[in-house]
Amino acid sequence: MDYMDNIRNKLALLPDLPGCYLMKNEEGTIIYVGKAKVLKNRVRSYFTGSHNGKTQRLVANITDFEYIVTSSNMEALILECNLIKKHMPRYNVLLKDDKTFPYLKITNEAHPRLEVTRRVIKDKAKYFGPYPNAYAAHQTKKLLDRMYPLRKCGVMPKEVCLYYHMGQCLAPCEKEVPKSAYEEITQNIAGFLGGGHEAVKKDLQQKMQEAAEELYFERAKELRDQIIHIDALMEKQKINTADTKDRDVFGYAVDKGWMCVQILYMRQGKMIQRHSSVFPFYGEAYSDFISYVAQYYSENPALPQEILLPDTVLEGADKSGKPQLAVSGEAEAAGGEAALEAEVVLAAEDAGEAAGSAADSGMTEAATAMRTETDEAVLEAAAQADAGEAAAAEAAAEGTVDAAGGAAALQEWLGVKVLVPQRGLKKQMVGMACQNGRVALDEKFRLIERDEERTSGAAISLGQSLGLESLSRIEAFDNSNIQGTNPVSAMVVFIDGKPARKEYRKYKVRSVQGPDDYETMREVIRRRYERVLKENLPQPDLIVVDGGKGQISSAIDILQNELGLYIPVCGLVKDDKHRTAQLLVGDSAEPVQLARDSQEFYLLQRIQDEVHRFAITFHREQRGKSMVTSKLDSIPGIGDKRRKLLLKHFGSLKKIKEASIEDFRPLSIGDKLAAQILDALKDEGPSL
Repeated sequence: MDYMDNIRNKLALLPDLPGCYLMKNEEGTIIYVGKAKVLKNRVRSYFTGSHNGKTQRLVANITDFEYIVTSSNMEALILECNLIKKHMPRYNVLLKDDKTFPYLKITNEAHPRLEVTRRVIKDKAKYFGPYPNAYAAHQTKKLLDRMYPLRKCGVMPKEVCLYYHMGQCLAPCEKEVPKSAYEEITQNIAGFLGGGHEAVKKDLQQKMQEAAEELYFERAKELRDQIIHIDALMEKQKINTADTKDRDVFGYAVDKGWMCVQILYMRQGKMIQRHSSVFPFYGEAYSDFISYVAQYYSENPALPQEILLPDTVLEGADKSGKPQLAVSGEAEAAGGEAALEAEVVLAAEDAGEAAGSAADSGMTEAATAMRTETDEAVLEAAAQADAGEAAAAEAAAEGTVDAAGGAAALQEWLGVKVLVPQRGLKKQMVGMACQNGRVALDEKFRLIERDEERTSGAAISLGQSLGLESLSRIEAFDNSNIQGTNPVSAMVVFIDGKPARKEYRKYKVRSVQGPDDYETMREVIRRRYERVLKENLPQPDLIVVDGGKGQISSAIDILQNELGLYIPVCGLVKDDKHRTAQLLVGDSAEPVQLARDSQEFYLLQRIQDEVHRFAITFHREQRGKSMVTSKLDSIPGIGDKRRKLLLKHFGSLKKIKEASIEDFRPLSIGDKLAAQILDALKDEGPSL
């Protein structure tokens, strides 16, 4: 093949240098961007050896590639990030909807405001965050608005608003507010968001006591409510460190071609939030993880003091066997914040420091035990170091970026400390993030299994109940009319238990006059399956009609006696509350007993509800059009051409009815006909 010869020639010329490579498909579209420590080794690895399913899919679409040489790994990382944002390649990890996070901002104005923003710019304002979700940011702002009276309005009003009377604004619109007052408020907010809420709470308690002693009970109640709000906001911050550094702790897990990245946010030594992203990946796992981190900080420039990353050895299951704190996705969804129900105090950099300090104090039994644990930790760390060196050597051979190289490149680019902890409690924090990633992936796959049970599994079970060898494609029909007017029918298609909406069809009933459901079913079945035979379209394994014996017999008669098709037909009967009640099969309409709480019955309910919804929606559309048509077509002198012209010019019947005679002249409609149109529409009553 020509393109393979071209690729082989290019592979032979690849340099032993760091850089980025751009994979292209046959249209010349960039489908993947990657970085490499050694371009020659990394790019060649795509076209040699075996790969997993997702990487094979990527490689199968590569017909050409380009590369850009850089002077360092850091430059390769930045270039990759920029190229991904520019080209949005199909097979890259992309930060899409969640690429920007909310921050709290104290504006740099004469009269500053507190607001929630997703844009961090160099405007001399003060930013706090990021918050992983808007709910957490807005709840914090709501609390601060109650406590600190900064202005709330975007444009200064001419008189005081309700916030002033509530004590939540200093009213700079009415009186002069000294700069020192704003500076004090700004410092208090910064102190609160920086972890000083306990001091603020203590101050509020003292003021509450003073107000109560002076019998200012309303003021005391306001202060008490503020204390309650602080407790409510801070009660979930249960994971602490002894220092007060701001850290972002990253962890990730991979399984079945999917990756989950977890970010644990520590602010002022407290674990306050977490963020989770789950997405498919196609390249090398750790390289794609580093790409995610780079994109994250390119869009979120408010940096912590320290970033902790996992080593590559943490990709699989937890090898230590030690329990890790995990937060389920259900807990995160419960309130938008992770309910981290454990308290981990990082009292020292690692266990060795703790053992050393205990030895200085006299070598008690506890200290001896601690040192024993430390020796074990050192041995474990040595084993991990050996594994890390092996991983680094393997990465170098493949030309990929290893953990240490990725961390060094990020640190050089971002200008903050980026660590890959090998032991101690920071290692435990990273392990906790990775464990949460594994839990999130496990939950995702369990949800997929449940979905399979509800869809393809339910279809297979339904086929067994009906005595069918296979049941993949189901086509369902429903008729809709009101007293025989505007009769329509609709068909929906379910494949392996899932709706195939591109194959839905609508039918205007042509040959049936009046409300005749049986003849309507005969016409629609005839039209549908004549076309299936004529165009050689896929035939269904089962046809479902809405109704009982009469509808089933009508469908079978057309299929077998006119078209020579022997496709199983069943009917769904509804109860007096218009709910799916029973399944009938065959010309004799024999009932099939299905448990009402079974997945098969739920599948039939979904099919019947979907086809009914589709038919009703189509009928309403046709009825609305016919009502418009009848009002205008009944007027002498208005044909199809003029009706369309009127609706196009005025937009609706209501606008035509409200028009004056002069408004019709641009359409070449005389005053006499215009008067007839207005009189006829007025006689029709209220327009739709």
